[in-house]
Amino acid sequence: MIERYTRPEMGTLWSQTAKYQAWLDVELAACRALARRGEIPPGDLAEIEGKAAFDIAHIDEIEKEVKHDVIAFLTSVAEHVGPSSRFIHKGLTSSDVVDTGFALQLRRSGLLLEQGLERLDRALVRLAWKYRDAVMIGRSHGIHAEPVTFGLKVAVWRAEAQRNLQRLRRAVETVSVGMLSGAVGTFANIAPGIEEDVCAELGLQPETASTQVISRDHHAEFFSTLAILGGSIEKIAIEIRHLQRTEVLEAEEPFTAGQKGSSAMPHKRNPILSENLTGLARLLRGYAGMALEDIALWHERDISHSSVERVIGPDACTVLDFMLHRAAGLLEGLMVYPERMLENLNRMHGLVFSQRVLLALTEKGMLREEAYRVVQRNAMKVWEEGADFRSLLAADADLKHYLSPAELDGLFDLNYHTQQISAIFARVFPEGMPR
Repeated sequence: MIERYTRPEMGTLWSQTAKYQAWLDVELAACRALARRGEIPPGDLAEIEGKAAFDIAHIDEIEKEVKHDVIAFLTSVAEHVGPSSRFIHKGLTSSDVVDTGFALQLRRSGLLLEQGLERLDRALVRLAWKYRDAVMIGRSHGIHAEPVTFGLKVAVWRAEAQRNLQRLRRAVETVSVGMLSGAVGTFANIAPGIEEDVCAELGLQPETASTQVISRDHHAEFFSTLAILGGSIEKIAIEIRHLQRTEVLEAEEPFTAGQKGSSAMPHKRNPILSENLTGLARLLRGYAGMALEDIALWHERDISHSSVERVIGPDACTVLDFMLHRAAGLLEGLMVYPERMLENLNRMHGLVFSQRVLLALTEKGMLREEAYRVVQRNAMKVWEEGADFRSLLAADADLKHYLSPAELDGLFDLNYHTQQISAIFARVFPEGMPR
């Protein structure tokens, strides 16, 4: 677990205390369900509820001897409760407690991640509207293509963030599954109704059918979703890294007073936040791969998944929690340079309007293949000689037969490329402009 970067809220959810408390929550809910069926006397239930507790240090000492964490936990609880502890863990197996407790931790973590994603969404909304009309060059293959706006670029990120919010909510529900079905999932020593009552109390759904464990496809979906969210953050980070390159410099991470970019070069301002996010996204993809490996277990159960989940449970949730808040902070402080965007857009001497000229020629009756040849012929001179694209076209004899000087000039209008931005924003932001 990356303790150094853990926000207190997420760190608390994955502490040893939180894990054992989740186990105790399951055991107490089971005792209450059994008591309602007359299987635990009221006095004993009161004794259990009043005294149930655990001592982490003592659990660790017991585990050194018994080599079994759940038994060590139950022994510690029994020492606090006394004789009535004989009713605790009745009809259950270790995975009933561990898997259902794990579901509680994942659910609580997922709800906290949702808060982080909502903060990121708010940052995207504000940034998109602020720069809705900031015209810049769109790039494909890293090469100048046609004009877009920076706000549109951010709107694309926001649309993805909204899908991710729905994915996360679905994944939280998918993993919010409990199980109390006994040693091999047959309910031989505990009634199915106990499982239903416990899950209802804990805010979980009962597993449809289990073995000795909850099927790990639930968890694979959850951790895969976290990896998708990480990939979306990386998508933003990579774009910012490109835009901050010295030769581009259209946007830049916040650089605070006293910050230093290099131990050797005092002039440096590096995109360290974005680079950090890129690296962490790789971790999340690795965790998702591990969760997929956990789906296939031997027969009714082995424990090959257990060691994996002890790492990826806290780590994946902590990493994504950190990423969400780091990305939101980055966007909240992002420095955007619209003047530089226009400067870069004009570096190619009008080439960005080539498609508009092509379409105009075809609309005037020129065959598309011929129109493409005429436009490309002049475009290549711009690449090779640095000439002005509009001037070359105006002097081209083949083009003069189809387009007047005024018509040609009209094709070099930036507003043409941004005229539908408002329509796109209406799709992405049905709630309208934020106040």
